[in-house]
Amino acid sequence: MKARLPQGYGKQDRSALIAQYQKMQQDMEALTSDLEAREHTVTAGGGQIELTMDGKFEVRSIKIKPEMVDPDDVEMLEDLIAAAVNEGVRVVRETQENEMNTLTSGFNLPGGLSL
Repeated sequence: MKARLPQGYGKQDRSALIAQYQKMQQDMEALTSDLEAREHTVTAGGGQIELTMDGKFEVRSIKIKPEMVDPDDVEMLEDLIAAAVNEGVRVVRETQENEMNTLTSGFNLPGGLSL
C-alpha cells in the first residue's frame, strides 16, 4: 500500500521552480551591483581615524585627525589605520551576507530544503 501525500506536497512544478530561480538570480545580480556601489564609513581610535570603503572592499578615503600624526609614534598611527581597514572589511562583509541571506531565505528547493 502506497502512502498518500496531500496534493502538491513533495513535488513542485518545475516551471515554477525555474521561474523562481531566475527571479532570484536577477535579484541577486541587482543586489550585488547595489552592494558594490555602497560606501561604508568606520572609525578607529575613538574617531581619530575615519575610513570609507566601498562594497568592492576598496578604500575610498582615510581621514586622520592632525593630533594623531606624531613622528615619534608612527607605529600607533599604523595600528589605527590597520584597525580601521579591518573594521571596514568586517562591516562590508557583514552587510553583504545579511542582504544576500535576506534575499535567498525565501527560495525553497524540492524536498523541503531551502537556501
